[in-house]
Amino acid sequence: MKRLFFSTIFLIAGAISATAQNDAITRFFDQYADDERFTVVFIAPKLFQLAAKIETDDEDWNNIRDVVKDLSGLRVLVADSIADGMSLYKAALLKVPANEYSELLTVREKDENVRIWTKDSGNIIEELLLLVGKPDEFVLLSFTGKIDLDKISALSKVLDVEGAKELEKIKTTKH
Repeated sequence: MKRLFFSTIFLIAGAISATAQNDAITRFFDQYADDERFTVVFIAPKLFQLAAKIETDDEDWNNIRDVVKDLSGLRVLVADSIADGMSLYKAALLKVPANEYSELLTVREKDENVRIWTKDSGNIIEELLLLVGKPDEFVLLSFTGKIDLDKISALSKVLDVEGAKELEKIKTTKH
């Protein structure tokens, strides 16, 4: 009985800890969601479910549907033409719980910084997090669900969001 009690406490504490760490990214996103300097996109799981049900003969749509069928959420926060892109990048960087995410890609070229992380559960990628920072631009992009890196990099061609083109770099860094 004592073992069961401590096991239950451990599981609950682990769940609360994981939620609190994941909430750091959500809180950062929510902090700027109403700020008019930012473009904000949030796609709920229900929309991905609905999109996955649409059938057509359009090959491009079928490729997109194949990507979105396993996604459960997308958050995008973009600020361009602002003077504090790098300070936003650094602040967001501090919110990424290093013990939960694996760094997939880091690129620093002149005044541009790009970082991509994944959060895994076993062999399944549950979240892909992208941060882009430049002096006059900031991008935070978070995909959640069961993520196939090849499919997500293909989706970058369809997304009309600053920084999404950085996802194309994933294919070359995989494995």
